[in-house]
Amino acid sequence: MTGTMRAAVLNALGKPLEICDLPIPEPGPGEVLVRIAASGVCHTDLSVMDGEWTMKKPRLPLIPGHEATGYIAGLGSGVTTHKEGDRVGVYWLSSACGACDDCAGGRESLCLRQQGLGYDRNGTYAEYCVVSADFAVPLPDGPLEKLAPVMCAGVTSYRGLKEMNLRPGSWVVVYGAGGTGHLGIQYAKAMGYKVIAIDIEAEKVAQAAALGADMTIHCEREFPVNKILHHTGGAHGVLATAPAAKALEQSVRMLRRGGTCILIGIPKEPLPLNVFDMVIKGLNVRGSLIGTRGDLREALALVSEGRVTPLVESRSLDDVNETIGALRTRQIKGRAVLRMM
Repeated sequence: MTGTMRAAVLNALGKPLEICDLPIPEPGPGEVLVRIAASGVCHTDLSVMDGEWTMKKPRLPLIPGHEATGYIAGLGSGVTTHKEGDRVGVYWLSSACGACDDCAGGRESLCLRQQGLGYDRNGTYAEYCVVSADFAVPLPDGPLEKLAPVMCAGVTSYRGLKEMNLRPGSWVVVYGAGGTGHLGIQYAKAMGYKVIAIDIEAEKVAQAAALGADMTIHCEREFPVNKILHHTGGAHGVLATAPAAKALEQSVRMLRRGGTCILIGIPKEPLPLNVFDMVIKGLNVRGSLIGTRGDLREALALVSEGRVTPLVESRSLDDVNETIGALRTRQIKGRAVLRMM
């Protein structure tokens, strides 16, 4: 396909994005061109744009974004799994090797040869992007803006909850009720758990209650660890989405013996953990990056069934820097989504 597209481009770490006209990319062998309809704005995008990740700085210029929905607009050679016009979603994994132990063992998000969308290659803050055909995931019916947050926030929270390996009726805490957490609350309820939601903002606490949380805690007004230990005897699992060391430290302390804390939020400061308590109580504390394509299909199905509803604030691509600013200052109540169509 010839022509140009509009895109938000990162030309320098820590600087605002620039709206540019760029050539529409061509899909290579085994790849597809996706016409982006809606792209979520994720905290991970902010970390990439700020150069916070110590493992590797992104190569600039770069188009950020990794949480989007749209339509197949072009096929590279050898692609038979899609046709032009198909509705698809794209997410962090734009490709993986498919042959390593992690890929073979159902952990493709840990593949060392993966390519991260909006990190290793240009992402979804644009009218078009290219991904491996195998990682363009077919979508169910429904508004594309509503489905976009499932491609990262949704599947990340869903995978974290699965990794707890709990029985229905277990007490699960979702610490942080924002873009990822508000979906985690709903997925936890759909999986049959009793849910406690914690946030630092009164409006998000009220939102969590409206989404079905069995108990809510405004952590600026009351100490969540004591309340949860008193009410439940300790949580069976905690999904820690808040990117603050204090929140993550409390997440571990509110577990019962043998409980599991899944870390999703990444704080800038070191995480203080009481190793003695972890050993004596047999606690499990682990990180969870993102789900697999199988997890994504399951997460999308729960949205299609009406059991999970993403809360979306729709913005124009022209407003991308204002949207990023709103996310930094915690003004987004659900998930911010950039419209491309």
